[in-house]
Amino acid sequence: QVQLVESGGGLVQAGGSLRLSCAASGRISSLNGMGWYRQAPGKQRELVARITNVGTTNYADSVKGRFTISRDNAKNTVYLQMNMLKPEDTAVYYCNDGRPGPFGSWGQGTQVTVSS
Repeated sequence: QVQLVESGGGLVQAGGSLRLSCAASGRISSLNGMGWYRQAPGKQRELVARITNVGTTNYADSVKGRFTISRDNAKNTVYLQMNMLKPEDTAVYYCNDGRPGPFGSWGQGTQVTVSS
């Protein structure tokens, strides 16, 4: 099971951009459906974006057209480019290895705060 470490969160004004990175301790080339999830205070964790091992992507409706997920298998890293950020994007963002359940691998999370 790979270990995942997120980075790149921070405080940004509405309309700004951030790029999150998820570095894996092992090879990710065979991991299908790696994804980014987020959890805001008082809310359930939700899927933000997911990418298959051949590069097919899907997004939550709330982020379509603003966020882009990508992966670099050579660097064992998954990215989330977030543009046109809104206050409602404020949450802790987590990376997952493609198994979004209790037996999957999750990172420790990175805080994203968008001020209005």
